[in-house]
Amino acid sequence: MSHIVVIGAGQAGSSLVARLRKEGFEGEVTLIGAEPVLPYQRPPLSKAYLLGEMELERLYLRPESFYAENNITLRLGQRVTAIDPAVKTVTIGDEVIAYDQLALTTGSHPRRLPAAIGGDLEGVHVVRTLADVDAMAPAVTQGARALIVGGGYIGLEAAAVCAKRGVQVTLVEMADRILQRVAASETSDYFRALHRAHGVDIREGVGLERITGENGKVTGAVLGDGTELAVDFVVVGVGITPATELAEAAGLELENGIRTDAQGRTSAADIWAAGDCASFPYKGRRIRLESVPNAIDQAEVVAQNMLGAGKDYVATPWFWSDQYDVKLQIAGLNTGYDHVVTRKGEGATTSFWYYRGDQLLAVDAMNDPRAYMVGKRLIDAGKTADPAVVADPAADLKPLLKA
Repeated sequence: MSHIVVIGAGQAGSSLVARLRKEGFEGEVTLIGAEPVLPYQRPPLSKAYLLGEMELERLYLRPESFYAENNITLRLGQRVTAIDPAVKTVTIGDEVIAYDQLALTTGSHPRRLPAAIGGDLEGVHVVRTLADVDAMAPAVTQGARALIVGGGYIGLEAAAVCAKRGVQVTLVEMADRILQRVAASETSDYFRALHRAHGVDIREGVGLERITGENGKVTGAVLGDGTELAVDFVVVGVGITPATELAEAAGLELENGIRTDAQGRTSAADIWAAGDCASFPYKGRRIRLESVPNAIDQAEVVAQNMLGAGKDYVATPWFWSDQYDVKLQIAGLNTGYDHVVTRKGEGATTSFWYYRGDQLLAVDAMNDPRAYMVGKRLIDAGKTADPAVVADPAADLKPLLKA
């Protein structure tokens, strides 16, 4: 009987094995995860879970009974040390497991600060796993002093949670502005104002020189401009890197992650990849998407293709971020935009529409689900939107869908 092994028990891995069973695969399925817990949602870790508004059980993607009922073997808290594509085996410690097909859903790793500048001191945290957040949670208390390194979405979400818990927050961003890598200046301006209104001290164009400590624990930080801060803990949000170590050691081709074709195949026979770790063709170029929707959709297509569907994965990128009482929803990819159109609503309701020439590329919508949904449907269909209509707050957006 055929055996499918999936390495990586996160959103993509859990989605992939569930889809295999939904498609009627009756062979053996093994899901291997390095973390000693059931597959869980990551986005709430830095938001509702850290705030204490979500219990552990609600993080789980599926109850343990789901895997038993669907005859899916879980190997949790176990790390694969090697893959041998020639003989089609994976190794866990001293155990060798044979596979007929293998899927890599290994996810990504958070970038950490070098030990040479204090990155290994107690009290320096990253936000990626349940263990990361559990380790940080006791420090997030009223009156504590936090330094957030990095003004991307992870850093800003961490800053929002800390501020809501009464922590004194300083956030440093080495680039000229927060969100510079992922958003227009309009979106940066919106979130800078939001955070400052909640007491966060945002410092842009300022790097971190080093973290200082006593007895192995964080006590302060020195910034690139010479400023010295007293801090109780540090949260590092400076991006992630795809987890490609196993693939690289096995000789698989890499290109901004594990390189796959449009159907999720890697360069090795009977090995597939999906989620944060995988790069794939998209509109004439190669991309890698770090998002829950991509992890689910790509993994489900890969599951179908492992069973012979021969189906290309067509990504429809979308993302979200929750900060304070603002829900940011993003549709599309803004790469290559040359101008932005602002649509102002009531209160905090605003959306920014990215264009390249006459073509709509992406939408950032803050507390504006209607603008987001219209923009997403247009982008997914390859359509555009009249900038004059978008810019008019009194104009109804729905007729754009019929154009």
